[in-house]
Amino acid sequence: MGINDALNLVTILLIAWSCSLLGAIMVLRKNVMVGDAISHSVLPGIAIAYIVSQQVDSYLILLGASFFGVLTTYIINFFHQKLKLQEDASIGITFTWLFAIGVLLISLFTEKNTDLDQDCVLFGDLGISFLDKIILNGYFVGTRSMWMISPVFVVILLFYLKGWKGLQILAFDESFALSKGIKVKRWHYVFMTLVSITTVMSFESVGAILVIGLLSIPASTAYLLVKRLPSFLIVSCLFATTGSVVGMFLSIYLDLVMSSMIVVVLGVQFLIVVVFKLVLNRTAAIVKD
Repeated sequence: MGINDALNLVTILLIAWSCSLLGAIMVLRKNVMVGDAISHSVLPGIAIAYIVSQQVDSYLILLGASFFGVLTTYIINFFHQKLKLQEDASIGITFTWLFAIGVLLISLFTEKNTDLDQDCVLFGDLGISFLDKIILNGYFVGTRSMWMISPVFVVILLFYLKGWKGLQILAFDESFALSKGIKVKRWHYVFMTLVSITTVMSFESVGAILVIGLLSIPASTAYLLVKRLPSFLIVSCLFATTGSVVGMFLSIYLDLVMSSMIVVVLGVQFLIVVVFKLVLNRTAAIVKD
């Protein structure tokens, strides 16, 4: 493995661990598709920031995307909580509407020869993320992607360590959390802001498809095997790690899109666990009879 592959591997692992930790709570709270909505609805922010700055690598891009990511959670919550619309309908309306606005803005106000388009959000450029190296005082200190996701990963770890007890109650029983005086709405918005920031900081490198896959598939796979939260988080991260590593090297060997291959491997892991559970349940039923 060369240095460039090692840099890509570090990037994808940081993203995989960040997404799988957040995804575990989202699976327990049954709102994984909010991550899907966020990953698509950031497109207007990207388009508006590009129109203002005329630069694809401007930090305004990140600010615009982050703003719309957080805005998405507020809009969904408004539709669901205030207007009493079903959550899945609220999610569907919000992300399709914002994504469509983003596509139109890109079509109308960006030049035809720019590399800014909706595909960059969907698929990312994980395979070439190593090219954007950062040199400080003549020393190589990492890639832009690594420096973007590393602080987010640290914040997620601190969030889990600082709010572990409240997070446990909130993840399993929101009504009980309310009865204990826990400010559920505040927790919800802080958590979804973390999801928004993680999504934004990840999609430039890996794209929305892989972000959605890492938020949902490893945690769903772990959910079939363990129920206690500490074990659940660990197993979720393990599945995210193995899926990312195997998918990355398969994509290199087969010369295929890295993000898509990783999601395929994550899906295969899920199917293997499903078959294992079915066989185990069948065996237990036979023994019982």
